[in-house]
Amino acid sequence: MSKSPFFRSIRFPNVFILLLIVFISCALLICINFFTIKILSANRAYVNGESHYSKGQKDASRHLITYLYTQEPEQWKLYNEELKVPQGDGIARKTLLKAGDNKMARSGFLTGRNHQDDINDLVWLFVNFKEIPFLAKAIHEWEQGDKLIDELFITGTQIDAKIKRNILTTYDQQKYLRQISHISDKLTINERNFSNTLGEGTRKIKTLLTITNIFFILIIICSVSWYYSIMVKRLVTSKKEIEVKNENLLLANHELDRFVYSASHDLRSPITSLQGLIEITQLEDNVDQIRNYLKLMHQSLVRQDQFISDIIDYSKNKRKQIIIEPVSLRELFDEAISQLIHIENANRIEIKKEILIDRIQSDNLRLKIIISNLLSNAIKYADNSKEEMFISIKTYISDGFNQIEISDNGIGIKEEFKEHIFEMYFGTNKNKGSGLGLYIVKEAVENIRGNIYVSSENSVGSKFIVTIPNLYGT
Repeated sequence: MSKSPFFRSIRFPNVFILLLIVFISCALLICINFFTIKILSANRAYVNGESHYSKGQKDASRHLITYLYTQEPEQWKLYNEELKVPQGDGIARKTLLKAGDNKMARSGFLTGRNHQDDINDLVWLFVNFKEIPFLAKAIHEWEQGDKLIDELFITGTQIDAKIKRNILTTYDQQKYLRQISHISDKLTINERNFSNTLGEGTRKIKTLLTITNIFFILIIICSVSWYYSIMVKRLVTSKKEIEVKNENLLLANHELDRFVYSASHDLRSPITSLQGLIEITQLEDNVDQIRNYLKLMHQSLVRQDQFISDIIDYSKNKRKQIIIEPVSLRELFDEAISQLIHIENANRIEIKKEILIDRIQSDNLRLKIIISNLLSNAIKYADNSKEEMFISIKTYISDGFNQIEISDNGIGIKEEFKEHIFEMYFGTNKNKGSGLGLYIVKEAVENIRGNIYVSSENSVGSKFIVTIPNLYGT
């Protein structure tokens, strides 16, 4: 069972390409969103870590100042505990820069009071994106802050040493207070720059994510729209093809009805005629009259033979596959003439041939049907009243097309009949033909994508020109 044009038009590669585009776009969209969310989550973790870093540093500075003036050991202990927060982050930074992901770096982040669930994101972002401009700038600010933390640690160590040795003076207190304030001020700037850099990076990532999402969504929408537009076009085309086929089917059914009716009549008519002639011949004693009856019987059989031949040509033309192959026009004409020479008065007709083009690429069967029927008609409808009867055969190339021209000086075609001569069962004289010949010729010409033209004048003659396009070569 053959597939419908719609299903034949749905090519697997087209569907595969569409699905591949949509799949890749969706996969990239998912991956980009996943990693973008992961980056944003890591950024959030760093901003949160910075707040712990900043708070630890400020609390450490506050406890150190209190220790500077009160010399209470508890304040020294609190100072060291708070200072461990930025120091832990500093250890993590230095370790990640040198050795990458390891236990020490993770331990440093935990010391910096970062949440356990954020450690993986913190490490992943640092290791994989430390060269990215916005993160590299933030890491630089972080490094500058760690240097200031080291200065704060040194200042605290000096203060503790003097307090324990009991040599801390008022001048020392004022000096260390200025140092602590100076370090705190600079750290505030570094911490602000760190947060601003991460915030700027987050905004850029958000913008990039939005653009990327829009881009891939547009790709998916365009791909699906493209696919559906193709499907709609194919459905419309398929619908038109089905409508055309339905029209052709209705026409074929109509022709079939006419064919069955006419065929049954034309097949029975010669048989009925023969039966009648045989009956009256059996009763006849006159030899001359019997010969006349036999002649009529012969004519009846010839008509039936011609009708059966036309039906066979009709069937072949309808059902046989078109096969393009080298064909000799000269051989086809010679073969047709040899088969038609027995027709009445054929031997009186002069056949002129001017074969300027012989071998072409076309369908041998259709050309044989065309040439045989046109020559047969030219012989059957010859004008016996004319002293000289002729049929002219020409083949040539005109305007890039192969041309077959068959003309005669026969009885011609009346003007009112010209537009009907290619219709099924139309005949100007049913005694000379079945009415199928030119209908079959027309269909055969159309099957090889050619055209047929006729010019005729009553009592003067007719000319048929068959044009075969160069689609089939020369």
